Parts: sequence; structure tokens; C-alpha cells
Amino acid sequence: MKTLIRLATGVQLLLADCSYTVPVVVISPHGDVLRGSSTAALSGGSFSATDGKLTCSGNYDALDMSVTISMQVLCSDGRKGFVVVTREASGTSGHGTVRLNDGSSADLVFGKAAENF
Repeated sequence: MKTLIRLATGVQLLLADCSYTVPVVVISPHGDVLRGSSTAALSGGSFSATDGKLTCSGNYDALDMSVTISMQVLCSDGRKGFVVVTREASGTSGHGTVRLNDGSSADLVFGKAAENF
């Protein structure tokens, strides 16, 4: 029984450390580009992108298996809004839109497509 408990505890620790990180790129209509990453883990998901002056980031439910998910975003200049992304079949690549409370918007790509930026 003690061996089984140790094995179960070891598996939980391994799973707790599992995470997957992919590149993220946000492109404004004016050509501004923010680069960063998104990390999915059992404890949750997070993303962040910056151009060195502006940083926008947020959290999401990494266990949500929906094709399209939305999440809140907060930028370092005080703007906030939502990101809506559609994932490809792999779940690790896709695209979406960022809409902020000042009316601005941007395109977002992550995974394979973002590797080229």
C-alpha cells in the first residue's frame, strides 16, 4: 500500500510539472508587432506578448477543450479587453482577435504560424 501511495504521489508531481509553451504574435492594423508566448499547464494557462514598450497578458482555462475560447487581456498601458482564439486540430496552434476597451483591435496567431515572426 505504501508503494502504491508513493507511486500515485510521484505521478501527481510529474503531471503538475507538465506544461507546453508556444510562441504568440499580436499584430495591430498599423503594423505594430508584439511577440511572446503562451503556456498551458494542468494548473492553468497564461500568455504574454510585448514589443518592449507595451505588454499585454492574460490567463485562460488550459483544460478547456473547446475549439474556440475567449480570455481576458490586460495591457501595461491600462487598456483591457478580450481575446477570442480558434485552435487548429492540434490544439497548439491557431489564430484570433484581440479587442480592447478603447476600440482598438489586433490579430493574434500562436503556435506554428507564430514561429515565422
